[in-house]
Amino acid sequence: MLNFNIRGENIEVTPAIRDHVESKIEKIERYFNGDVNANANVNLKVYNAKETKVEVTIPMKNLTLRAEERHDDMYAAVDLIVDKLERQIRKHKTKVNRKFRDREGTGLYFAAVNQAEASTETSDEEYVIVRTKQFDLKPMDQEEAVLQMNMLGHDFYIYTDAESDGTNIVYKRKDGKYGLIETN
Repeated sequence: MLNFNIRGENIEVTPAIRDHVESKIEKIERYFNGDVNANANVNLKVYNAKETKVEVTIPMKNLTLRAEERHDDMYAAVDLIVDKLERQIRKHKTKVNRKFRDREGTGLYFAAVNQAEASTETSDEEYVIVRTKQFDLKPMDQEEAVLQMNMLGHDFYIYTDAESDGTNIVYKRKDGKYGLIETN
């Protein structure tokens, strides 16, 4: 069961908006086996009374689903978000099934890590941290880390390497390829 936390910026979240968001996003529950107990965090933003932005984040035990969409019509943006979330779920399930077959039935531990995002502003050589996040690093290989990074739509991803137990970072390069930073 999904629990909803719907927040609006520059818009009042009316019962009609809440019902639409909940009914659309609840459709993704059909992709999960058994009881899913997760929180769906939904942010609705309006810019200059013209463009809307809808962000949905659903952190779960082994996967974090995240999508955002900008559109002139908020209801259309919600519909497009659901499509993105469904694609992420299908991609994740295909990848997990393929890995499971490749490992010939050995245990598979696949976990998502909430991304850390820190923004800094400089003025007269002073650095100010405006946002801090904490998260647990889950053991995985670099291929799984790249998949999670792409599913979250981020440019980097921090994870614990399953073999070396070291903290590593994968990132997307400007040429479209991937890089790996290994720590000592």
